[in-house]
Amino acid sequence: MDIKIRRAVKEDCPRLLELVKELALYEKAPDEVTVTIEHFTESGFGEKPVWWAFVAEADGVTQGFALYYIRYSTWKGQAMYLEDIIVTEAMRGKKIGKLLFDQLIEEAKEKKFNRIIWQVLEWNEPAINFYKKYNASFDPEWINCSINV
Repeated sequence: MDIKIRRAVKEDCPRLLELVKELALYEKAPDEVTVTIEHFTESGFGEKPVWWAFVAEADGVTQGFALYYIRYSTWKGQAMYLEDIIVTEAMRGKKIGKLLFDQLIEEAKEKKFNRIIWQVLEWNEPAINFYKKYNASFDPEWINCSINV
């Protein structure tokens, strides 16, 4: 199997959104994806993009991606925030996640970000075990907060 990692392009957006919906189903929240394809595309490829992504293709078919944006800490400066790393269920265990994550590390170094940060659901043992291979730190001290506006 030929696996290729490349930067996402605008034409990838419909497939990326399909994978986002697949992830939402896996995370038991299929009705939580409310972003439109227009907003998703504009946010990544409009005049002022707010996210960037790498795509994993296996034999020419997009089987995963990693999407990030820049987060700023008044204590630490710029960081890469990994919003999603997704590999289709059928392709998990074939090192696609590792290839994507390694690409993110290279990108973070190249852009001189001081760290990569993300969240993982506490019940998602496969993902937690994956991140442990990178010696990730897990911080139980902080509580996630949000409001709808």
